[in-house]
Amino acid sequence: MTASGEMDLSDPVQVALIGMGWWGQKILNVLQAAPADIRVVRVVEPSLESVRSNCEQKGIPVSADYADALADPAVEAVILATPHSFHEAQIEAAVAAGKHVFCEKPLALTKSGAEKAVALCHDAGLVLGMGHERRWEPPIAAMLAKADAGQLGRIQQIEANFSHDKFLSLDRDNWRLKADQAPAGGMTATGIHLLDLSVRLLGPAESVLCICQQLSSDLPQGDTVAAFIKFRGGGTSYVSASLANPFMSRFTVYGSKGWIDIRDKAHVEAPDGWVVTSAMAGGRITTEEIPPAEPVKDNLVAFARAVRGGATYPITAAHLVDNIALLEAVFKSALSGKLEAVS
Repeated sequence: MTASGEMDLSDPVQVALIGMGWWGQKILNVLQAAPADIRVVRVVEPSLESVRSNCEQKGIPVSADYADALADPAVEAVILATPHSFHEAQIEAAVAAGKHVFCEKPLALTKSGAEKAVALCHDAGLVLGMGHERRWEPPIAAMLAKADAGQLGRIQQIEANFSHDKFLSLDRDNWRLKADQAPAGGMTATGIHLLDLSVRLLGPAESVLCICQQLSSDLPQGDTVAAFIKFRGGGTSYVSASLANPFMSRFTVYGSKGWIDIRDKAHVEAPDGWVVTSAMAGGRITTEEIPPAEPVKDNLVAFARAVRGGATYPITAAHLVDNIALLEAVFKSALSGKLEAVS
């Protein structure tokens, strides 16, 4: 802070963490390792008693009302780790209060909602960050760089799966399992990361066929989902996810000059590294192990540095809108069982 009371560009971005459930607690913990870039100065959680002790130990004020964070002059930005259907209204309120926004996925549940959020932040000159931490996983980042440089040639196909069984222990009235928050099985929980990477590599989607079934659990929105996506510029992606089998995360991209298969050794909640298998045209298949990293932290640091003007946040407005347009079509196809156009 300067003598005039203005924020020094070298100061950490001061944020309010909205929502202290499973993922909010993960965010709070990882940010302890990034004090030079970003600092949680307030927590908002409706279930106050469940987090009061943890926040008091860390010296962080906590309250139940989102308005408290928006009215706090010390808060420069909000991190929304809240139910999906809350995001649109919470982003609008944050922008009205002049706060930058980092939103956990999905940004919205409709393309129009995503367009509104993007436009509000853009018009106000505020940074909009997104919880697509997979882009910050070292092997994913390396793969994207190779694709951008043309080293993989024409990207032809993507095959990806992101599954876990963490939700089987949830109460069946938990918001993560409700139709208005998380339709189409695991698509909003895990599959959306794979949709994001697919859009990042292949551009806007044209159509999608999604099958969502309840095969081995009583999860009300289904436990097994698969989507086959065609892209406007050519190429396809097959994205699948289960909420009722042990952890699995795989992303494979096939190009005319080479392919790369990336497998996580553990859930991003507690990263344990990656196994990368690849081959380039004319070369041998190789396998290497990549050590652990903390992509959740690295994404938030990138957001904070964009707030400070140090670098442009890499998830573009077009990526954000195109991803939610695809997600909305996935929802429609899961209900209809038919091929649906992406608006």
